[in-house]
Amino acid sequence: MAPALGIDRLSDLAPVYDLEGCHQPGEFAREQQVRIGGRAPALFTLGREEAFGDDYSARPDRVERAGEPRAVEIVEKQHCIKDAPIGPLVLEIGLLPVDQEAGLRGERARRCQAVGVAVDGNDLRAELGRGDRMPAVAAGEVEDAAGRHDPVGLPGKPGTGPREREGRVRRHVESDRPASLKETASRAVDLLVIGGGIVGAGVARDAAMRGMRTVLVEQNDLAFGTSSRSSRLVHGGLRYLEHGELRLVFESLRERAVLRRIAPHLVWPLPFIFPVHDGDRLRRWQLAAGMWMYDLLSLFHNVSPHKMLGKRALLSREPGLRAAGLRGGARYFDAQCDDARLVVATARSAHEHGATILTYTAVTGLIRDHGRVTGAMVRDVRTGREATLRASMVVNATGPWADQIRRLEDPKAQRLLRLTKGTHAVVPRERIGNHEAITFTSPLDGRMMFILPWGAWSYIGTTDTDTAESPDEVRASSEDIRYLLRSANSRFPNAHLTEEDVVATWAALRPLIEDGAIGATAVSREHVVSDGPGGMVTVAGGKLTTYRLMASQVVDHVVKRLNTEARGAWPAEAGTDLEPLPGGESASLGTIRALGLDSGVDVATVEHMLRHYGTEAAGIFNLMRSEPGLAERLQPDHPAVAAEVLHAARKEFVRSVADVLVRRIHLFYEARDQGAAAAARTAELLGRELRWTLGEQQREVAAYRALTGRTLPPTAMPELPLTSRGLPSRQS
Repeated sequence: MAPALGIDRLSDLAPVYDLEGCHQPGEFAREQQVRIGGRAPALFTLGREEAFGDDYSARPDRVERAGEPRAVEIVEKQHCIKDAPIGPLVLEIGLLPVDQEAGLRGERARRCQAVGVAVDGNDLRAELGRGDRMPAVAAGEVEDAAGRHDPVGLPGKPGTGPREREGRVRRHVESDRPASLKETASRAVDLLVIGGGIVGAGVARDAAMRGMRTVLVEQNDLAFGTSSRSSRLVHGGLRYLEHGELRLVFESLRERAVLRRIAPHLVWPLPFIFPVHDGDRLRRWQLAAGMWMYDLLSLFHNVSPHKMLGKRALLSREPGLRAAGLRGGARYFDAQCDDARLVVATARSAHEHGATILTYTAVTGLIRDHGRVTGAMVRDVRTGREATLRASMVVNATGPWADQIRRLEDPKAQRLLRLTKGTHAVVPRERIGNHEAITFTSPLDGRMMFILPWGAWSYIGTTDTDTAESPDEVRASSEDIRYLLRSANSRFPNAHLTEEDVVATWAALRPLIEDGAIGATAVSREHVVSDGPGGMVTVAGGKLTTYRLMASQVVDHVVKRLNTEARGAWPAEAGTDLEPLPGGESASLGTIRALGLDSGVDVATVEHMLRHYGTEAAGIFNLMRSEPGLAERLQPDHPAVAAEVLHAARKEFVRSVADVLVRRIHLFYEARDQGAAAAARTAELLGRELRWTLGEQQREVAAYRALTGRTLPPTAMPELPLTSRGLPSRQS
């Protein structure tokens, strides 16, 4: 066996690719030198990273095969890796005395300095990554290399200043959910964040990375609301140009680049086609002007400049488009994301920096001292346990629920939000036949819409209508589905989409700021940060793309207030734009892909793992090998496997079957039965991890199947007559 390399974490390696410049791949295709333990340099080739413009999603059959992997030892003690300039470089990595045979036999290291387990391409029984340790004899358990078991504690008193962050080294924190609530309630913290959506998770991460003792509470699962029911786009927003919101577009495009850098597995490039037909609200010259402005606001750091296309060029790329009246259009790039998993990854990063994450914990009231909000009363909605959480500052980041929380502070608070409803419908991609993402204006009302590819599916969205529905109960209506299908049929007349083609739907409320605009579409996507009469900070509005920036501004505001009140001296910034999210340490996953394939995992499952987990996919491959049943698919028509359920239970804060199937692996949206067939197996695996009784497992299965029944699209909608110019009937 080849000698082991002492490597700390993927995140410690210098980046090898300029994600925005897209000009370096050739430099890294050449041989590089690695000096191991002072010996003569050895040459090897660094694989070329996927470029932002590579049409990866359209090539699911492509598999990169790496060479035979060297034995690698994952160590906790960092070693000095000397960076070299771009181009051929020399890395010095010291050798460590490691008993590899003992590691592969599953024997635990007996010295605190001994470094975990060896990982070899032919023996993947240890879960890889992020400082976790997994002896081969217990591949289902994560253990610290030194045998320490750190409790989920928040030591010290609030306002005593930032803790030592130890160079932001991540550590795995063993967490028992009920005990965590009890322990957290026993001591005050610096910041209590209410809301487990993308903004709340971002605030918790930013605060924890600055050293603040932080607790996040969420009444449901992470990303339960709008954050898991978006259009799944990280984009500047072409339509915002029409309203003159240039600053918002500029900030969004800048944040798109940041998210591509820190979470390349969750935010990926996506090419768009924007056709223009006779009678469309936008003319071709207007589209061209908008495209140039879009490139300009991205500082020309997009994948590539846009291209204006004629009718023939458009039809060659998208043959299914309606040819009648087609005047041409444009091709440009934006980014797609896994919105729910982006929230989970952000919350995990916050947790790794010391934050406590409490899901299914509802706020029932606010605590005041001399009129000032100093905490909240909470209740575990699954167990009924109640507790009081005290904090120096409280942030309300609850999205469409923000006004409800504000009225706990001030019952007479004026409405801050204007809630608008956005609905999406999922159909088989082959029914539409789109090759790339499609942007178009609906002939029904001129609204800008999308048809977006998602593996074997395409989803159509979105509506944008004022509503009085509760964010707890919002769902797609028959009118919403009719609007989406008719709009899509207007651009792809051979699709003849009907309600029977709809596999799943999702709907959510956008928490927009009330500004008196006429029409929901005209409401700004800007955000506000405000102080209530009791000192609670509320953040509202905004969009998914700019969540990190919003979170930074919220914590800046909190830090300013705490510093003014002489209750700490906190860092001016957290560096959330620099540190990768879990799984995002590298965008080049060829070696991990090869490990999965060499382990006998089928191609579809390997690609599914890489897209969902990035570098952490290696750990799930190891779980699959640790127990034969964990490599089995949850249901035959989807690539998700049983090992993912264990991973979710151990690392991703899940407490229900719906948490896993809806917001972690998306079977709910990617299977014709919405994952109903996988519910029993998922409940069994979760029951093993969460110590459910058989009765609790059965109740979870019943609850999930009831959920699929409530959210299935209507099965009997009226015919879709031709009522708008350019909209063909289903018989045409």
